[in-house]
Amino acid sequence: MWDKTLIEKGNYYLVNACNENEISKYHLEAGIAYWHTTPTDQNKWQHILQLYNQLILIEYSPITALNRTFAFAKVYGHDKAISEAKKLKLTDSNYYHELLGYMYADTNFDKAIYHYEQAIGLTKSKTEKQTLTKEIERLKEKTAANMGNCCTTTN
Repeated sequence: MWDKTLIEKGNYYLVNACNENEISKYHLEAGIAYWHTTPTDQNKWQHILQLYNQLILIEYSPITALNRTFAFAKVYGHDKAISEAKKLKLTDSNYYHELLGYMYADTNFDKAIYHYEQAIGLTKSKTEKQTLTKEIERLKEKTAANMGNCCTTTN
């Protein structure tokens, strides 16, 4: 659904705007946006992570650090990314807890639910609260289904 002509045009201008000696946060952000438009590239997340690694050195922000951690998870897996996220210690951020909830969602339902509940308590967005509540309900259903599967016996 992306307009490939506009993407190619934007990429052309991005490449021509880059000076070998000078790369700004805008170049890096544009590069990240570009890679998000390439769904089939096998190295997409590696490229995005490299750009976030550079961006965080130029201009640190908690959101950039969390986005970098998401890209890190895509490259190295959720387990390694969880320890990266915890190093940030952004416990007052709903986005921090949402990210941890997302990363725990496949392996530890209780921790995922805990972090989603923390995020609900920190966000002011009604829509976000609804989305997170639905995710908690989905995880609770999976927990109940897993409990039922492990406790059934066959004759």
